[in-house]
Amino acid sequence: MQTTGRQVVVFADTRDDEPVDWSAAGISDVADSRDFTSGQVSAQALRGAGATVFARLGIAVVSAAPDQVTALQAASADRRPVLSVSPELVHHVLPADVGSYVEGYRDGVTDLAGRLVGAGGGGGEQTPAPPPLEDTAAATWGIQAVQAMTSPFTGRGVRVAVLDTGLDLAHPDFAGRAVTSESFVEGVTSAQDGHGHGTHCTGTACGPRVPPAGPRYGIASEAEVFIGKVLSDEGSGEDGGILAGIDWAVANGCAVLSMSLGADVAEAHPPYSAAGRRALQQGSLIIAAAGNNADRENGDFGFVGAPANSVEILAVGALDQRLVTAWFSARSLPAAGGEVDVAGPGVDVLSTWPMPTRYNTISGTSMATPHVAGLAALWAEATGRRGYELWATLTQASRRLTEPSVDVGSGLVLAPQEGAGGAG
Repeated sequence: MQTTGRQVVVFADTRDDEPVDWSAAGISDVADSRDFTSGQVSAQALRGAGATVFARLGIAVVSAAPDQVTALQAASADRRPVLSVSPELVHHVLPADVGSYVEGYRDGVTDLAGRLVGAGGGGGEQTPAPPPLEDTAAATWGIQAVQAMTSPFTGRGVRVAVLDTGLDLAHPDFAGRAVTSESFVEGVTSAQDGHGHGTHCTGTACGPRVPPAGPRYGIASEAEVFIGKVLSDEGSGEDGGILAGIDWAVANGCAVLSMSLGADVAEAHPPYSAAGRRALQQGSLIIAAAGNNADRENGDFGFVGAPANSVEILAVGALDQRLVTAWFSARSLPAAGGEVDVAGPGVDVLSTWPMPTRYNTISGTSMATPHVAGLAALWAEATGRRGYELWATLTQASRRLTEPSVDVGSGLVLAPQEGAGGAG
């Protein structure tokens, strides 16, 4: 577990203008998200302030010693009580960086399944496993699996925030699209993606209905795209920048927030429980990757990490082309909040990549998450639902699978079809 030395303070639910006695903790330089244009707290402001308050979330990131935090808790008890104080964590992108091993594992499983079926398994007639889905000239296997090709909905009028390593802002596949971007990484003023992960996730969630080249790979082709660069070009970022991105997205009315990032921490991280709940109350649903810390081939099922293991954040597991749980996809924890809620395509996923590469195929619960985020935008358009109601709609719209619910939750989320808008 990587930490920064700063603390994340979660305040109790009171009026967001209830004063906090920062002077009791010896903190005088306080930044408030409400004082910044469009709620965008720069990384420089976050780093330079003694405390940065994300008012919409009821959370502050403070640079303070333990005794200062104790003094703040005592002084705030009668005004705005402190619910929790947690060390600020460092999070990372969540692709399964396994290259050819994924292909080898998949081919090995396919071969084993074929041999078992051929062997007859001791007599009775066996039903062959269905063939794996494959990319075609028309659409990637993931787009086919979630039935996006037959959906009349495009995410029009819905704002989707992708909080990640940014986006290749000059990518030709996003030419002419409404894209709003901000950087929350210290020393970086642009949300330009120098890593690739964020561009890939944005493409899956919001790529064009008819790409200039290659098959369709994106879901919410007419959603308004908000790009929050909360992870560096090295693929890491701190709670402060991620919370700043969440606060900014909520302030801008984003109905869906896609976060393919995390830390391998089994315990729920209190700041994200508060952020997830307060975002839901304001009509914003946070969708996060469950994590890639499993090694199922060797009997290790892993666990859902932070922030996805918060009760108030929708956790997404990954499926392969046979709609079987990906070997790296984390399993639910027994504790509340540690559940995988739904699943999405996450193995060998084709999507956008910074130019000149243009497209790339990678794997991870990171890739499953934007599939679900794009589908959430379609359902938000189709039904007008937001927040808690949108969450419930996604689970109800999932296809039940033969996989254990501890691995895939309610199952594979599907796109709304003709007539879904009548759901109200």
